[in-house]
Amino acid sequence: MTGGVEFTKGHGTQNDFVVLPDPDAALDLTPERVAALCDRHRGLGADGVLRVVRWEKLAGADGVGDPEPGVEWFMDYRNGDGSVAEMCGNGVRVFARYLHERGWAPGGGPVGTRAGVRAARVDGGLVSVDMGPVRIGPASVATTGGARFDGIALDVGNPHLACVIAVDPDAVDLTRAPAVDPGLFPHGVNVEFVTPLDGDRVRMRVHERGVGETRACGTGTVAAVVAALRAAGHDAGDVRVSTPGGELRVTVEAGEGAATGATVLHGPAVLLATGEIDRAWWDAPS
Repeated sequence: MTGGVEFTKGHGTQNDFVVLPDPDAALDLTPERVAALCDRHRGLGADGVLRVVRWEKLAGADGVGDPEPGVEWFMDYRNGDGSVAEMCGNGVRVFARYLHERGWAPGGGPVGTRAGVRAARVDGGLVSVDMGPVRIGPASVATTGGARFDGIALDVGNPHLACVIAVDPDAVDLTRAPAVDPGLFPHGVNVEFVTPLDGDRVRMRVHERGVGETRACGTGTVAAVVAALRAAGHDAGDVRVSTPGGELRVTVEAGEGAATGATVLHGPAVLLATGEIDRAWWDAPS
């Protein structure tokens, strides 16, 4: 194949992405192209797109600020509907795996995102990412399938409403986006439904804004653990999270005021295929 657009397909606990290497920001990554790529019938199929770009080449575009010293690579993340998103925890792990395998950042390193710099470490099949502190917001409610669930607003670089629930998460209707307070979440929100802490374990499902229900969500996993710890009267802990796509682990340190201390997301990241997107399709996705 010649003249096509290079891609890699990867996933973190079955939260899957199309990775587009674009070091010099040469690709015109329109919302229509992203949505077509992510469509599971007319495109490659994915929950989102990760553009691998040098930060200095993207600065000033799409709300991207100036590069931080010593940070070369920027994760330009797009949701499956084509919208721009601030952050994606599973995406950062897949992004770091790609940089490692490509030889662009062996062993991991700092990654620029719209939510700030995230440090990633690659150790065999495991990738860990420092997710920073989680800002704790007010209580709120999610409504779906005629049921109301109490939750708490959390900022993990992107907005979340994490609900610790007494019912089996599998019984929650996620065929459509849960209804939330639009005044509190004017730009939409990721909504997590998580079981109470059982030893060092919880289970969760998630509905991601701009995507729908996904098999896992990295930032959502962090939000779910913070909510479960707080519901159990703890402000720190190391918790394993079972998602439909597999198991993740989150470490939360104690913080002060309305924020946790540092949080770290641990889990696998897999690259499964590489190839080229036909140039004619890219120019006019159908």
